[in-house]
Amino acid sequence: MKKQRLIFDAHLDLSMNAMEWNRDLRLPIAELNSREQGMDDKPDRGNATVSFGELKRGNIGLVVATQIARYVEKGSSLPGWYSPEQAWAQTQGQLAWYRAMEKDGHMRMIKTKTDLEEHIILWNDETNESNKPIGFLLSLEGADSLIDLSYLEYAYEQGLRAVGPAHYGPGRYANGTDSNGRLNAKGIALLREMERLNVILDATHLNDDAFWDAMDGFNGPIWASHNNCRALVDHNRQFSDDMIKILISKKAVIGVALDAWMMVPRWVRGVSDPKTMNCSLEVMANHIDHICQLAGNTNHVGVGSDLDGAFGKEQCPYDLKTIADMQLVFDILSQRGYSEDALDKIAHSNWINFLRNCL
Repeated sequence: MKKQRLIFDAHLDLSMNAMEWNRDLRLPIAELNSREQGMDDKPDRGNATVSFGELKRGNIGLVVATQIARYVEKGSSLPGWYSPEQAWAQTQGQLAWYRAMEKDGHMRMIKTKTDLEEHIILWNDETNESNKPIGFLLSLEGADSLIDLSYLEYAYEQGLRAVGPAHYGPGRYANGTDSNGRLNAKGIALLREMERLNVILDATHLNDDAFWDAMDGFNGPIWASHNNCRALVDHNRQFSDDMIKILISKKAVIGVALDAWMMVPRWVRGVSDPKTMNCSLEVMANHIDHICQLAGNTNHVGVGSDLDGAFGKEQCPYDLKTIADMQLVFDILSQRGYSEDALDKIAHSNWINFLRNCL
């Protein structure tokens, strides 16, 4: 049997699935989905693609795992918490779940370069993947839960290694998708503190104004964990070619996401169907290829699937049944002429080399 390629997935909302969707990711995916039959509180009930078993079956041994909790003001149409303190407490519950999964042997936090190298050795040996923990680097998606800047250092001591200042809409430090406005004073101060601690800036979700402010003003390591190409799907959630080029110039890596509305144009949430819209892993390959063409190499793109980030099989490539099927995209790229070395870079080496330079 063909040996599967090691994959590093740079964006998974594992704790959100566990804590808000109430999914026990230790269960087989079929059982996890069967438990949700008849539930309609979330649009993706019964359509989950991610479990520990499927990650291991797909040889996805390294992930960037998120904490996420938005603060919202009265009248906001977005869901969230009514105080930063409540949002902080939510992220601490998520961290407690990660630690419980570590204690149970299913996960392993990556905090240092030594942790990273030891974990790579573990996953590159020939023993059964089912007995290996999933290595994870902790990331905060949206900085609203940082009550003040002193909480960033505390979070760093807990293992936090990357921060995306914004998520959807207006934020306490930066405005994100579907909003506008430059970085505020608190956002600029956050970037300075991230530089001091050597925390990775995740440019994902920054609106255009805040993105360019960050590119001009941040001197630490930058990546984009889950973004696609505006040239292929014209929406502010995606990166324009100029945005991709500036990230390339700053030695960033961009993770290509598998949320269908980010992959194909004219997607209508809750209405469109992946098959009808021709949303397949070929489209993922198109976004990967577009970034490679802009870069002139394969050094700045990877996987950042965002799978089960409030969507499941109803809103991802139709030829992907679980996250384990991510392996198929490398066969598609191979058929397009990508070399084995290039495929290894896209699968894992670009992310790993990035971390080797900044952990």
